[in-house]
Amino acid sequence: MKFNFPSRAFLTQGMIKDRWAKVGRGTPCAPSAVENRTCGAHGVTRPASDDAITLIECLVYISVLLILLGVGYTAFYRCMENSLALRRSADDLANVLHVGERWRADLRAATGPIRLEGNPDGSILVLPNGCGEVAYQFTTNAVLRRVSPRPWTTLLERVKSSTMTSDPRPNVTAWRWELELQPRSRKPGRVRPLFTFIGVAKASSTK
Repeated sequence: MKFNFPSRAFLTQGMIKDRWAKVGRGTPCAPSAVENRTCGAHGVTRPASDDAITLIECLVYISVLLILLGVGYTAFYRCMENSLALRRSADDLANVLHVGERWRADLRAATGPIRLEGNPDGSILVLPNGCGEVAYQFTTNAVLRRVSPRPWTTLLERVKSSTMTSDPRPNVTAWRWELELQPRSRKPGRVRPLFTFIGVAKASSTK
């Protein structure tokens, strides 16, 4: 009398079916199926492509986040740079206006003929007054002022050009000071930092 025992593969498959039947209802997943290797809590098969879609979505979210962070950082950096440049330009503007008003005050206080002397380092504008002489000179990227017999002091720095010339008028002789500063930023600005001051001495007159 012979007994035909089922093969090992058949017994293994039957055991898997019995096991999934005890877990719950649903279609059991075969362990050899590549496309259905992931099963749910109740034994329902789930395509393996779901994991790939989730990974792609994460990569997309990370890429979008990095792009937003890069754009935000660039905008913040440009705003900070423009703010610093504006603050420095405002300080330079206030300093130039203060120096120009001092120059005009010295010009009005002149009690004698104003003369422009030549010098190897640059022309010197001499303004005589009751206490001595006040002189202005433009050297390398700076404007200097001296009240004799004191030494020279620096009034302005980062000066690109400075020119003081006489401007005769019908009844008086005015003096013109054209001043240009060096730009703070490397990029060319829309407005040049160019200033013009005009003053007249009380003692000056044309015959």
